[in-house]
Amino acid sequence: MSASPKPPEGGPAGPEAPAPGAPLAIICGGGAFPLAVAQAARQAGRRVVLFPIRGFADPWVEAWPHAWIHIGRFGLLTRELRRRGCRDVVFIGNVLRPRVRDIRLDWTTLTLLPRVFRMLRGGDDHLLTSVGRLFEEAGFRLVGAHEIAPEILIPAGRLGAVAPDAGQMEDIELGRRVLAITGPLDIGQGLVVMNRHIVAMEAAEGTDLMLARVAELRAIGRIKMPTRCGVLVKRPKEGQDRRLDLPSLGVRTVEGAARAGLAGIAVEAGGVIVSDVEALLRAADAAGVFIHAFARDEAGDA
Repeated sequence: MSASPKPPEGGPAGPEAPAPGAPLAIICGGGAFPLAVAQAARQAGRRVVLFPIRGFADPWVEAWPHAWIHIGRFGLLTRELRRRGCRDVVFIGNVLRPRVRDIRLDWTTLTLLPRVFRMLRGGDDHLLTSVGRLFEEAGFRLVGAHEIAPEILIPAGRLGAVAPDAGQMEDIELGRRVLAITGPLDIGQGLVVMNRHIVAMEAAEGTDLMLARVAELRAIGRIKMPTRCGVLVKRPKEGQDRRLDLPSLGVRTVEGAARAGLAGIAVEAGGVIVSDVEALLRAADAAGVFIHAFARDEAGDA
């Protein structure tokens, strides 16, 4: 047996590389990212099998080779992966954390139930890393969506017509530093800064609902800053397995930032994914919102 490949940053060593021509398995949540990854893999000449998660994946998956799956049926899924000849596995798309009573267990998962309970006791990074470890122990190799479709990674620099000013750059730097501290605590991947004041942090609600909360705080007078003040800052958590979960940015987030009265959005270049960068920039320019992508190794990281 050949040596295992060097694992991507943040992840444990995986199994031996698959045979040439083996199909790529994409475990699909909702949204446009699974389609972007599937198309990139096919354009690169690789066969693809989608495993859409019931209740989350979108109907377009029916046009691709696919097998619907339920959360909690780990044994059935791994048997289907092997039957299809899949060794490499990508996780991509929106999936909400399940409640225990909503998980439809098969016998394999029942035997893992104590471990499942431990997986659910912690933040999202803890949960996803634990799920990824199960797949690796079963003989599969985890591959980051950005490794298959590097074009979904947001590039560095100013990305639209509007640029942040000096004060907004200070807010961005503060946000980056705070996220570098809170990331290892598995809290969230985003926050809102206004005039060097943290006014909101992302938790279980996600970015869009956090922005809605900021808009509500403005409406009721708890935030008295003028409009076009403040920055949404997003970046991956320090030390997280980037194969399993990268923060995303889309038109809805731009619209939410505009409704919240923010001046712009700052994200880590190469650490945030976007399914349609042209649509993103059109929305940002129309709303007068800047999008700035900072380098990961800029001064200020913890």
